[in-house]
Amino acid sequence: MKLLQIFLPLYNNQGHPFPKALFDTIREDLTKKFGGVTAFVRSPAVGLWENDDGAVCRDDVVLFEVIVKALERDWWSSYRSKLERQFSQDAILIRATEIDLL
Repeated sequence: MKLLQIFLPLYNNQGHPFPKALFDTIREDLTKKFGGVTAFVRSPAVGLWENDDGAVCRDDVVLFEVIVKALERDWWSSYRSKLERQFSQDAILIRATEIDLL
C-alpha cells in the first residue's frame, strides 16, 4: 500500500487565496478515482524554500492524502502537471510512502 500526499498552496503568487471551489473539485476528483481522500485544510502547514536568487520563499499549504494499492506513476505525473497549471506553480509536491495498514 502507498500513501500519496499532495501539498497545495493556499495563495497564488500575488498573495490572493485560491477559490474554495478549486479545492472542493480536487477532493471530489480524488474521492471518485480512489474511493476516498483525507484533506487537512484547517491548519495550513508552512513551506519554505530557497529560490534560484537565494531568497527564501514561503507557502501556506494544505495537504490531501489518498491510499492506493498500486502506484500509477503515469497517472500521478499527469495529475501533478494538471495541478501545476491550475495553481500556476513551477512544481507541486506529491510524495508516495510505503505503508502497512494495521
